[in-house]
Amino acid sequence: MTDVSRLPGAVHHSWQWQTGAACRDLGSGRFFHPAGERGEDREERDAAAKRVCAACPVRTACLEHALRTREPFGVWGGLTEEERHALQGPAGMTLAARA
Repeated sequence: MTDVSRLPGAVHHSWQWQTGAACRDLGSGRFFHPAGERGEDREERDAAAKRVCAACPVRTACLEHALRTREPFGVWGGLTEEERHALQGPAGMTLAARA
């Protein structure tokens, strides 16, 4: 018999937290940098995204999702892709899971 224990849950359950997200009605450009964006422009965009995340009631769920699915781009749960990558070990294990 096929092992289905690793299959994702129903989409409406795993994404339900998004309905309460502070970014829900904002454009994605604030959270995902254009190709090649660097320096002050990127820092300002990231800071603006993080300000939205700071007051978001679902910030923790958003960050958990990004870490669990290894979101490769954008600001999720108040962290950039570089910051999330720093929290994860080489096999995708978070610091909390390694403790």
